[in-house]
Amino acid sequence: MTTRTARVATALLAGPTALLALTAPATAADRTTADGPSISAGRLVLTPTDRGYVGTLTATLTNPSPTDPGVELFITEPAGASFVGVEPGDNPCLPDRLERNRVVMHCSANGVPTPGTKTLRFNFHVWTTARDYPMTARGGSIAVGSWTEDGTEITDTARFQTLFRSTTGSLRHPRGYRQATRPDASIRGGNVTLTPRADGTLEGRMPVTVRYGNDAPSYGLEVAANLPPGVVVWTTDPPVDPSFPDSFGVPGGRFLPGEERTFDVVLRAPAGTPAGSLGTGSFTIGARYFPGIPVSDLNPADNTTSFTVRAADAG
Repeated sequence: MTTRTARVATALLAGPTALLALTAPATAADRTTADGPSISAGRLVLTPTDRGYVGTLTATLTNPSPTDPGVELFITEPAGASFVGVEPGDNPCLPDRLERNRVVMHCSANGVPTPGTKTLRFNFHVWTTARDYPMTARGGSIAVGSWTEDGTEITDTARFQTLFRSTTGSLRHPRGYRQATRPDASIRGGNVTLTPRADGTLEGRMPVTVRYGNDAPSYGLEVAANLPPGVVVWTTDPPVDPSFPDSFGVPGGRFLPGEERTFDVVLRAPAGTPAGSLGTGSFTIGARYFPGIPVSDLNPADNTTSFTVRAADAG
């Protein structure tokens, strides 16, 4: 995209770590241009919850110019798929690229004083099991620059330390957080019988069980359906968006490591479908992460479940 407006018009959101001493500086900045916008940040402290770790990083953006330079931000996550958003809410973001399996988000900083400072709050959610010991992750950063017709000129970078509180609240003696890099998803289904409805169409429910085995980064799980002719996915119960005749998302949002869910997939066939066996179908599950980049599962053998589809007699 060639213009700043096009790059940020729509909001998305969809290796071993070395230890950092608690006495280390909270911020490291790489200043490249003396008269451009600059950024400073504290450290990110994540608090354990029953659905992973959450926390907010506070940063100060400084604009020395008497005019709006078109400030752009590039946020490198401390853990993959952990970026939630930036406040205030007038700063739209899009994924820019992957670095070491973490997303670099590109955000537009609107409403920057000319000149002056603006406080930004970056929210993160790491979907991993809470531990009874503290952890640390390194590599998180915020780069700031000014938009030009040739791209963004980076003028400053703030690198921040990330700490995970233990379940007892401690930050002392953290261990390195090591996030899985390849997802481990599995799916199980069963044979299904479609029965006639009042309007002559046929419908059947199949209980499906999905499991996510680790904390590899993923924004959700999607299932591709290969069904006999005329048979389509009608919906899921509970319902989920997106859902199409040949695919559906897994209800309930993101998974924690080891989490398992069972839900119904509703299949339909048109009126006039003859009774008897309609053939064999299958569901294949996959993780969704960075747009346009396929995700390789740790154990592909359990990514597909096969089943037979049968139509019941109207009588």
